[in-house]
Amino acid sequence: MPGNHVTDQQVRLYMDLRRTHTREAAAARAGFSTTTGARIDADPRLPSQARTPRGRRRPDPLAAIWDSEIIPLLEAAPGLRPISIMGEMLRRHPEFPVATRRTLERRVRTWQALHGPEREVIFRQEHPPGRQGLSDFTDATSLSVTIAGVPLAHRLYHFRLAFSGWQHAEVVLGGESFVALAEGLQNALWALGAAPHEHRSDSLSAAFRNLDRQAAEDQTQRYEGLCAHYGMTATRNNVGIAHENGAIEASHGHLKQALAQALLLRGSTEFADLPLYRRFVAEVVGRANAARRRALEIERPLLKSLPPRRTTDFEEDLVTVTRSGGFLLRRVFYTVPSRLIGHRLRVRIYDGRIECFLGSEPVLTLPRGRAPQGRAIRVRTVHVVDYRHVIHALRRKPQALLNLVYRDQLFPRAEFRNAWDALIASEPPRNACRIMVRLLALAHERCCEAELAVELEALLARGRLPQPETLEARFAPTSTTSPQVTVTLPAVTAYDALLRTDAKEISA
Repeated sequence: MPGNHVTDQQVRLYMDLRRTHTREAAAARAGFSTTTGARIDADPRLPSQARTPRGRRRPDPLAAIWDSEIIPLLEAAPGLRPISIMGEMLRRHPEFPVATRRTLERRVRTWQALHGPEREVIFRQEHPPGRQGLSDFTDATSLSVTIAGVPLAHRLYHFRLAFSGWQHAEVVLGGESFVALAEGLQNALWALGAAPHEHRSDSLSAAFRNLDRQAAEDQTQRYEGLCAHYGMTATRNNVGIAHENGAIEASHGHLKQALAQALLLRGSTEFADLPLYRRFVAEVVGRANAARRRALEIERPLLKSLPPRRTTDFEEDLVTVTRSGGFLLRRVFYTVPSRLIGHRLRVRIYDGRIECFLGSEPVLTLPRGRAPQGRAIRVRTVHVVDYRHVIHALRRKPQALLNLVYRDQLFPRAEFRNAWDALIASEPPRNACRIMVRLLALAHERCCEAELAVELEALLARGRLPQPETLEARFAPTSTTSPQVTVTLPAVTAYDALLRTDAKEISA
């Protein structure tokens, strides 16, 4: 048709038909005129081969500096970004047009493709069933979870089987430590009921960042021993090469997105306590694993069986309980019952708790405290305090509360702290200390901490100060009268009658 360009396909068809047909017939079947057929007979090149490339419509704005200045810069430093080269050219040539930025970017990109250094290649891998499991940590602060109104800064330990995608996740309050890895990995394996042949993690550089060489080597040996206990080969990806752990790195986003969506459906990111949030995470992961049940059934026969028991997933330290009623561990002061003063305790350090032993006898478990990290941070000792450990001593010395170094941590709830603020603002310090100690003692002795907190909040809302006598009467134990029970003992001869009756039944 006039005005339509002849395509390569038409020319190929015409040339094939021309072998057995006349020019007129071949041109008609190819869809163009006989004149076009004559031109093709004279020049058998395809239209795409005969077309001359379009030249520049305007002068090249980089012609004066491309070969003389820009290419030498790229050859000396191939990693230079076009915006950096643009800034250098503007410094050298103030008249250089800023509007050529896109042209420069395209030209540099083309030069790097033709003459730049070789780039890293990612080799996609096949994961045979039962072969590999992976562990990693991911920051979950973006979920904006709050516990009792306090934002929870936390990470998630994440384990995943490379073939089936079965996963396990749990909340980690500290950093990427070996203790968190050991505890999370063993929880995952025992929840799975089996172990893969190989366990892959990142370089563990975050766990070893603040350790000296000897301590880092010890942690490495402990990690290899942990994997050996379950018959797994311990492997790591290279430092800074996250895609080598890609089978789990990519799933971090899916896990956090699933948690974020579940929080939206729940309607709130507020949780009453940490165990409730841990159960929430376990439920979300469990629902995701239900969709991978068939793949896991294929993989399960190829996994390794678990050993008879778990191995160590904690660190140990020895501490001495001082006359202050506690001990110092890693810049954190913990209170303990005063009867332990002077004793040495063996402490097992987990990610979220510490367990204290007197010899081989477990004595108590405490939540783990953490001092702020970083050399630039200089703070006083962090305190983990349970008022029940010291309330008996405070009752004898109530004035010690006024300037106690861990006074703010002593109050079990915000309502008690608000009551103290109101007392110290309205009463003489001596009376304020005495009243506050009596309130703490009441909460401990009557086991009414939560109920007393509600009463304190109501009193403060009405602008009244707590009166210990009234509250002690309010939470006093209910007196009851024991019923009078009269017990009548049978005569001894009654037992003889029973024995004679039994003998007659036996003889019969």
